[in-house]
Amino acid sequence: MTSLDDVAIEITPQVLLKAYSCGIFPMAESADDNALYWIEPERRGILPLDAVHVPRSLARTIRRGGFEVKTDNDFEAVIEGCAAPRAGRRSTWINARIRNLYRDLFALGHCHTVEVWRNGELTGGLYGVHLGRAFFGESMFSRARDASKIALVYLVARLKYGGFTLLDTQFVTDHLVRFGAVEISRQAFQRRLEDALSCNLGSSGAGGPGNAASFAALSADAAPAAVLELVSRTSKTCHPAA
Repeated sequence: MTSLDDVAIEITPQVLLKAYSCGIFPMAESADDNALYWIEPERRGILPLDAVHVPRSLARTIRRGGFEVKTDNDFEAVIEGCAAPRAGRRSTWINARIRNLYRDLFALGHCHTVEVWRNGELTGGLYGVHLGRAFFGESMFSRARDASKIALVYLVARLKYGGFTLLDTQFVTDHLVRFGAVEISRQAFQRRLEDALSCNLGSSGAGGPGNAASFAALSADAAPAAVLELVSRTSKTCHPAA
């Protein structure tokens, strides 16, 4: 793990995208620590898009509706929600430099949000980075039951519809395991990443948004039932006890 402060280059959005294309991402020790560190895990978490599991109770919640899902609507509110302390976690790794870098990526069209709203209030969501046919999940949060899970299901639907082939979760948590997340070796991840980025070898250069996969292809008003059908169309929807 190397501190970005030890590297004699300015950390710009372009440098950050290059790091992602090499399978590296930044993190901070805490919100109060201004230093950033390059992370390249020996074991990498991914959520295979052709093997996503949607628990039956969550599928019922999604079909019932009563929420609105938006994308790229309020980046500042999403990253604030991801950075906020919550039960069991007093601090966060999202510091001021992280916020500024991903704010710049958002402005460039390389960072996206999925947001779950109820009664005009943001109740959960996630954000991540889009490069080629890969989406690198960064963080998610929830202020209401199942809000972050709903965001994840809608993210998967959007990625599958838009032609993505890789959903990087960085690490695997119990929360993600329920959806089918697995760990693979660094070498296996690199092979998947190279394939997902192979479309970026055109004249516009590596990393041009929309070169091979479109985050915006799925209609914003897609019905919940259609989203669930899309997620499970080429993958398995499991039905554990509710």
